[in-house]
Amino acid sequence: MPRDLERAYATCERIARAHYENFPVASRLLPAPMRPHVAAVYAFARGADDLADEGERTGAERLRLLAAWAANLREAVADPDATPGHDDEERQVLAAVAHSIAERRLPVSLFEDLVSAFSQDVTKRRYADWSEVFDYCRRSANPVGRLVLRIAGYDDPGLDRSSDALCTALQLANFWQDLEGDWRRGRVYVPREELEASGAREEDLDRGALTPAWRLALERASARTRDLFGEGRAVCDLVGGRLGWELRLTWLGGARILERLARHGYDAFAHRPTLGWWDAPVLFWRLLWWRVKNGEWRMEN
Repeated sequence: MPRDLERAYATCERIARAHYENFPVASRLLPAPMRPHVAAVYAFARGADDLADEGERTGAERLRLLAAWAANLREAVADPDATPGHDDEERQVLAAVAHSIAERRLPVSLFEDLVSAFSQDVTKRRYADWSEVFDYCRRSANPVGRLVLRIAGYDDPGLDRSSDALCTALQLANFWQDLEGDWRRGRVYVPREELEASGAREEDLDRGALTPAWRLALERASARTRDLFGEGRAVCDLVGGRLGWELRLTWLGGARILERLARHGYDAFAHRPTLGWWDAPVLFWRLLWWRVKNGEWRMEN
């Protein structure tokens, strides 16, 4: 690989290592040829997410930067000699992603879906029902799973459907985990229909503690999320090799977040559920027993 591309992928891998996630990103479980491409996908998504959330910018500025992020990717894909981007890191990420798109024949539309979702974060702060939440997940999370499958050489509608369920479940678990942080940013991803069914009121969040009604809303939302994890098991079982083990570990990490949320009575304000080094023995034990138990392990309630 040319030295400039090595540097570009090294930048993506550094970005992947620098951020906390509930799931492994380009970890050693993955086959070595996949890792740079997966890191490039992550760095692209992280860059767009940061443009939507980080720094002191107006909404108009964020939308302009996100539009430029997508346009620069299209330019990098169309012309391998182009070097779009407003700084060196962005140029490195775009160069790596454009190379991955060409090498692994990745659909550019999936990257555009990611930018579309992060742009929506700038303009949409509330969701009326589950169909709106799922549409957001279709663009914010599901493209990542499909891109990982394409990088591994899989292009199968059944695997895509199961991957979509898993990625949506992971996104939802992240929403319930980050309820307080999203509230501080002015966003609520629990759909209004769920809040009304549980009797939860937004103004109660200003007191910094979750009422029983809010905890009921999160319990109901978590139950729906568990169902999606169930639908997402198939991609973990049907994908072979080291990627299959990575997917199972990802599944187990997301399930562990829901376990922890349930253990603390769904009070995400008092106990934000996270994964740490102390979870590693449990997760790897469950990973080793995944096949022996033939998928019969269940999340705690």
